[in-house]
Amino acid sequence: MSIHIVALGNEGDAFHQDSRPSGLIRTYLGRSPLVSGDESSLLLNAASTVARPVFTEYQASAFGNVKLLVHDCPVWDIFDSDWYTSRNLIGGADIIVIKYSVNDKFSFHEVKDNYIPVVKRASNSVPVIIAAVGTRQNEELPCTCPLCTSDRGSCVTTTEGIQLAKELGATYLELHSLDDFYIGKYFGGVLEYFMIQALNQKTSEKMKKRKMTNSFHGIRPPQLEQPEKMPVLRAEASHYHADLNNLLFCCQCVDVVFYHPEVTGVVEAHKIVLCAVSHVFMLLFNVKSPTDIQDSSIIRTTQDLFAINRDAVFPSAGQESPSNPPLRVIVKDALFCSCLSDILRFIYSGAFQWDELEEDVRRKLKDSGDVSDVIEKVKCILKTPGKSLSGFRDTEAPRLPGGQWLGAAHQHPADEVSQGSAPSQINCLRNCKTYQARKPLWFYNTSLKFFLNKPMLADVVFEIQGATVPAHRAILVARCEVMAAMFNGNYMEAKSVLIPVYGVSKETFLSFLEYLYTDSCCPAGIFQAMCLLICAEMYQVSRLQHICELFIVTQLQSMPSRELASMNLDIVDLLKKAKFHHSDCLSTWLLHFIATNYLIFSQKPEFQDLSVEERSFVEKHRWPSNMYLKQLAEYRKYIHSRKCRCLVM
Repeated sequence: MSIHIVALGNEGDAFHQDSRPSGLIRTYLGRSPLVSGDESSLLLNAASTVARPVFTEYQASAFGNVKLLVHDCPVWDIFDSDWYTSRNLIGGADIIVIKYSVNDKFSFHEVKDNYIPVVKRASNSVPVIIAAVGTRQNEELPCTCPLCTSDRGSCVTTTEGIQLAKELGATYLELHSLDDFYIGKYFGGVLEYFMIQALNQKTSEKMKKRKMTNSFHGIRPPQLEQPEKMPVLRAEASHYHADLNNLLFCCQCVDVVFYHPEVTGVVEAHKIVLCAVSHVFMLLFNVKSPTDIQDSSIIRTTQDLFAINRDAVFPSAGQESPSNPPLRVIVKDALFCSCLSDILRFIYSGAFQWDELEEDVRRKLKDSGDVSDVIEKVKCILKTPGKSLSGFRDTEAPRLPGGQWLGAAHQHPADEVSQGSAPSQINCLRNCKTYQARKPLWFYNTSLKFFLNKPMLADVVFEIQGATVPAHRAILVARCEVMAAMFNGNYMEAKSVLIPVYGVSKETFLSFLEYLYTDSCCPAGIFQAMCLLICAEMYQVSRLQHICELFIVTQLQSMPSRELASMNLDIVDLLKKAKFHHSDCLSTWLLHFIATNYLIFSQKPEFQDLSVEERSFVEKHRWPSNMYLKQLAEYRKYIHSRKCRCLVM
């Protein structure tokens, strides 16, 4: 295979000494480490060329075994004297190099006016390099004498060279000297890049011709079919918000009761949910101190709205133990207490449905000023510490503890002016509707994580492997049906605070609780994901099972073949555990995965542990198939008998 380079133009006047022995092409061929042959052999090759007197011919070897043929024509008159030869050489060139001296405008105009039109007509998508050689005279000294001005006027500017390159679609290079940097790395790097591109193109064309030849002669290579499509594992939709919202209506694990002496009835709730929403409730239930919050408006809101009564006893609708009655909280504002059930429903549903809250409050309170007052107090409860809520502005929307935007700011009730005025009421409700359209993400999954594995408000403790893990019955009951039955039925756990857990590790159980609290989990690896899947199956949390299945599938699919072959994970054991714990989707997927990677897993010792039914399935769906391997063996035999190269292997 060979590469043909045609060099046009004269760069010799760029240097004060004889330019022929030290020309651009000669210097590159003599110094490039990728071109074999010393300068004496290049000179012999150049001097012995008589077949094409128009060009000086150089011959060398590049990249070890690639023949490099260079034709250099520095003078246009010689080029134009044999037009037929010149046109054929340019038409057969793989790379064209156009060179001129930056201190000789004559050589530049000769290139521009004579060589460039010929190259445009003759070349067809051939890469072209334009090399501006030399350092411009008196370029750095801004002298205004007539001699220096004349020198600068005879120089070719960079702009002229770039414009010429744009017209031709060429690569423009400036070579200030012919040293190792400019020749070897700068010019040589660009030239060698185009040489490699030319080799790749020729190799591709050669392979196409060979394939066309083989398609008409002999046995065709076998076609490897695509592996079967893997089963698709579908995730289960989240019902996280519905679980916590249902907790308010089922009246289970109630630990706080709100009431007003002049309002009939009580409103039951759960401290853990309220504290996850509001710093006001954190302060009320001693989860945080005023020093921790450091916000006077939150402290004032807590004092103005609520007071804890430790004397009165009210029966609770929930199934609470008489020895642990719910906390009684007095609501100081009667109008606010009358709407508290609607406010709690708003909070438990995510605290973003302001439009629905306004409608519920309006149905109970006819006066528009009272409606505005209740809405403003709700916003006071949901206030983020450190945020200045001086108006219900969308541009400065504060965040709830879980991180979502609270689109309306507010003033404290004690600081408001003309609360009952109609414009204030209209603006407040309009901004509530504006915020309601934003629909922020559910925030309990981030704010409840604050209470995970912490004793604050905890009412149950799990004992695992000698360690204790505090938790909250309300969250467990809302998120897990097995635990709901365990804590509310006639079981020992319903009356006990310390509950032992067997069959799982502490790390796995903490990951399980993390999912119950936050609706998400991130196992450390495939082994932990399988342990978490077993725990989820034990407590009948189907969505967590599906999450673990998807994690295992994603991890295995991302492994390259070399890692699959060397990993210590027993894929057959993983399959058997998936079947034993009723993970049908994962077990089916693993069987297909083993069949698709048959050549890897069939060499592992655990492959023999497959049952007869499983082995039959794998052999039936294996990839590559036995038929393909048989055809490949026959093709190899034919290739060796013909003593030609195989195009497949």
